[in-house]
Amino acid sequence: MAIASQEMCILHNKSHLALLQTDGMPGSKYKSNIPGRPRTRLERLLRERELRKFSKSFNDELPSSTQDSLEQSDSGTSSGVFHGEDSSEPTSKATASYDGCEHNDPQSTKLRLLVVANRLPVSAIRLGEDSWKLDISVGGLVSALLGVKEFETRWIGWAGLNVPDEIGQKSLTQALAEQRCIPVFLEEETAQQYYNGYCNNILWPLFHYLGLPQEDRLATTRTFQSQFDAYKKANQLFADVVLQHYEEGDVVWCHDYHLMFLPKYLKERNRTMKVGWFLHTPFPSSEIHRTLPSRSELLRSILAADLIGFHTYDYGRHFVSACTRILGLEGTPEGVEDQGKLTRVATFPIGIDSDRFIKALELPEVQYHIKDLKERFAGRKVMLGVDRLDMIKGIPQKILAFEKFLEENPIWRNKVVLVQIAVPTRTNVPEYQKLTSHVHEIVGRINGRFGTLTDVPIHHLDCSLEFHELCALYAVTDVALVTSLRDGMNLVSYEFVACQASKKGVLILSEFAGAAQSLGAGAILVNPWNITEVASSISYALNMPADEREIRHHHNFKHVTSHTSQEWAATFVSELNDTIVESKLRTRQIPQPLPFEVAVERYTHCNNRLIILGLNATLTEPAETLGRKDSQIKELKPKLRPGLHEPLRKLCDDPKTTVLVLSGSRRSVLDDNFGDYSLWLAAENGMFLRSTKGEWITTMPESITTEWVDSVKHVFEYFTERTPRSHFEHRETSLIWNYKYSDLEFGRLQARDVLQHLWTGPISNAALDVVRGSRSVEVRCFGATKGAAMDRILGEVVLQKGMKEPIDYVLCIGHFLPKDEDIYTFFEPEPPSKTPSSPQVPTPIRTSHLRRQRSLSNMEQNTSYSIGEGVLQSRVTDQEGPYVLDLPPDNYFSCTVARERSSSRYLLRSSDEVVELLRELSDHC
Repeated sequence: MAIASQEMCILHNKSHLALLQTDGMPGSKYKSNIPGRPRTRLERLLRERELRKFSKSFNDELPSSTQDSLEQSDSGTSSGVFHGEDSSEPTSKATASYDGCEHNDPQSTKLRLLVVANRLPVSAIRLGEDSWKLDISVGGLVSALLGVKEFETRWIGWAGLNVPDEIGQKSLTQALAEQRCIPVFLEEETAQQYYNGYCNNILWPLFHYLGLPQEDRLATTRTFQSQFDAYKKANQLFADVVLQHYEEGDVVWCHDYHLMFLPKYLKERNRTMKVGWFLHTPFPSSEIHRTLPSRSELLRSILAADLIGFHTYDYGRHFVSACTRILGLEGTPEGVEDQGKLTRVATFPIGIDSDRFIKALELPEVQYHIKDLKERFAGRKVMLGVDRLDMIKGIPQKILAFEKFLEENPIWRNKVVLVQIAVPTRTNVPEYQKLTSHVHEIVGRINGRFGTLTDVPIHHLDCSLEFHELCALYAVTDVALVTSLRDGMNLVSYEFVACQASKKGVLILSEFAGAAQSLGAGAILVNPWNITEVASSISYALNMPADEREIRHHHNFKHVTSHTSQEWAATFVSELNDTIVESKLRTRQIPQPLPFEVAVERYTHCNNRLIILGLNATLTEPAETLGRKDSQIKELKPKLRPGLHEPLRKLCDDPKTTVLVLSGSRRSVLDDNFGDYSLWLAAENGMFLRSTKGEWITTMPESITTEWVDSVKHVFEYFTERTPRSHFEHRETSLIWNYKYSDLEFGRLQARDVLQHLWTGPISNAALDVVRGSRSVEVRCFGATKGAAMDRILGEVVLQKGMKEPIDYVLCIGHFLPKDEDIYTFFEPEPPSKTPSSPQVPTPIRTSHLRRQRSLSNMEQNTSYSIGEGVLQSRVTDQEGPYVLDLPPDNYFSCTVARERSSSRYLLRSSDEVVELLRELSDHC
C-alpha cells in the first residue's frame, strides 16, 4: 500500500509538472499568472523559475531511495563528479518554440552544459606511465556545480600539471572521462607565462585594485607582451578542445579572468554557439582597467559572449562603464550594444550548497569536534577568521583591529579568543612570503603583549582544515570576521551563516566583499582600512543583545538557504538560453547582409543605374572614437579611403551609371573630396546640389528660413564651453553639437540638458527638427531630410543629364541617422511586407511586375527657389514628363553601413565592404 501510494504521488506530481510545462492548458498554474504563451523575456524567466521550484519541491518530497531510482532511470548510473549523468547516452535536443525561436523544453532530455574553467574540479597525481590518482577539489565553483542536476555537465579545463608524453595524455584523458572531465594540455612554458604570468601577475592584481606590476616583477616571468601572447595561445587551446567536444545545442559556460579571449575564439568558429562568461573576481572601475595595455582587446573579446555575469551590480556597472569609456560603445540597462548587437550584462550572486553544511552539523564526527572546541574555549567568546593568506584578504588589518579592541576593552582580554585560519597560497612568490612573515610578526607581538602562561588571545594556523573540523568551528563561533580589502564574493561568510542555526552568531563583513551586497541586512558592515571602526564593531558584536542577533541571523540565513549555488547555476543557464531567444527576436529586425553576387548581376543587366552614396563612415577612413588623440582632427577633415579612388572613378565615367554623393556635410567638404570626379554632389542633406561640372544650386523651398540660427548657436556655444573636447558645427541649413570625443557619460548628461533647453526654450514653437544622434544633437529645418529632398534632386539630375530612359537600378548606401532613413523608403516599389518571416522589408529578390512609380509631372512644378547662392528654375511643364523611375523591386538595393537597426533592406558591416562592393561593380562597367 505504501509503495502504491508513493507511486500515485509521483504520478500526480508529474502530471502537475506537465501542466506547468504546457502553454495555455486549462488548469495550468502558470496560466493563472500569465495567460497564454509567455512571449516577453520576463514571462519566460518566471515560467522557468516556477518549473525549477516545482521540480525541486517534487524531488524533496520523495524518499531518497525513490530519488535515486528516478535519477538512474532518467540518466543512467550516477558515478563520477557530476551526479545523475551517463556520458554514453546520446543527447536529445528536443525544443519548444516561442514565436518561431528555439527554447528549452523542460520535458526534453537534459541540456548539455560545457563548463570551461582554468582548472578541472579534480587534482591529478601521476602514479605510473599510464596510471593516475584523481582527487575531487574543493572550491566555490566546484561545489556550485556538483549539486546541479538539471544539466548533463562536462567540465573542460587544465589538469594543473605538465603531461608532455602521448601515453600520459591518453591515459589521463581516459581517467578524467569517468569523472565527466575533459583535459586541456598546456606546455610548461605556455602554462608558466599564461597562468603565473599574465593571469596571476597582471590580471588578478589589477582586478583587485592592486595595480599593474613594476618592471622588476615582470622580469620574473619575462615581458608583458610574452605573457599576453601566451595568454592568447592558451585561450586558443581551450577553444580548440571545446570545439572538438561541442555538439549542436550545447551551452558553453566560460569562467573567470583566465579565459577572457575564449568567447571571441568560440564565436569566430561558430556564431550560433550559446556562450556565457562569468567573472568570479571584482571588475575594476574603468579608470583602473584603462591602465591595462590590452584593455580594448580584452573587452571586445568578452563582448563576443551572449551573456556576461558578475557577482554584484557594481562589477557589472564597472564593466559597462569600461565598454562605454574605453570602446565608445552604448551602455544600456540590459548590457552593451555594439552596432545593433546586444551583449547582456547581468548580476548573479553565487551561493553555497547550504544543505550540505546544515546536514553536516548532525554528523557524529562534527558533533565530536563541536564538543571538543566548546571544552577548549570554555568561558571565552570565539571570534573566527578563515582566509587565504593573500594580500586582498586584509589579515594584517584584521589582527591590528583586534589588538586595538583589546587595548580599549581590558575587560575582554581573558574572555575572547581570535582563531585565524590562514590557508597558504603561492608560497614560492616573494610578496606572499613577506606577507606571511609580517602576519606572524604581528601575531607574535600581540600574543606576547596580551597572552598568559596558559593561553593566548590569537590562535593563528597556517593550514587548511578538513570539512568536518571547519563546520564544527563555524558552529561554535560567536563572531566571524571577514575583512577583505577587495573580494569577488567571499563564501566563508555564507558558510558561517549556514552553520549558525543554534548559536546565531554575528557576522562582521567588509563592505568591499561582494557578499556585502547580499548579506548586508544582517551583517555589520565595516571599512577594513578603518582599524578604529572595526575595533568598535567587534565590541558591538560581542555585546549585542540576543534578540538583535536572532533578527540579524534570520535575514542572512534566509538568503543563504534560498540563494544556493544550484539556484545560481540554474538561473544563469536559464537567462543565457533566454538571451538567445531575445537575440533571435532582435535579429529579425536586423537587415540581412547584402548578397554581392546578386547586386552585381542585376547591375550588369540594367541600362540606367543610379548609385547614391553617403560620406561619413561610408566612404571615409574610420576615425578611432576613443583611440589616439589626433582621431578627432581626422574626423573634422574626412578623407576618402585609399582603395576607393579607382573603382569610384570607373563608375563615374560609365555613361550608364549616375553617381550621387548625398551627405549632411558642408559644400566645401564635398568639393575637397570629389572635385576631380564626374558625379553629383548633394550637401547638407540635399539642400544644395551640383554636378562637379557645374555650379552649386539650392533645392530649398521658399518656406525654409534661417532666423532661428542665432538663438540655437548661443546654446551650442555655451555647452561647448562647458563640455571638454566637444565642438559644434555651423552649417548653412543646420547646426550640430558633437560630444563624441568627450567623456561619454558627462556628454550624455550635457546632451540631455541641451535637448531640454531646446524643446522648452525660445525655439520650442519654431518649425524645426531636433535630431539626436548617438553622440550629437542637430537642429535643422523641419522636413529637411534626405528622403524629402530626393524628389527635387532626381528631377534636376534627369533634366540636366537629358535622360532618355527611366532609372531601372538603384543602389543606396549610407550610415544615415534614423531621421534620414526616409531615403530608403523613398525608392520602395511597394509598401514593405509585414509577413512574420520579414517584418520590415519586402523579400529582396522575388518575381514582380515592372511598376512605373514617379514621373516628373508629379513633382513640384514651375517653382522658384531663391534661398542660397543659385536659383533653380523647375523646367517641368504641365504635360506628362518622362518617367524618372521604372524600378523592378529586385533591382533596388538599400544598404545601411555598420548600423544594424535600420529600415534599409541590407547591411554592410563596414566601409571596407563598401569599397569591396564598388570595386566589383566597377569591374562590370
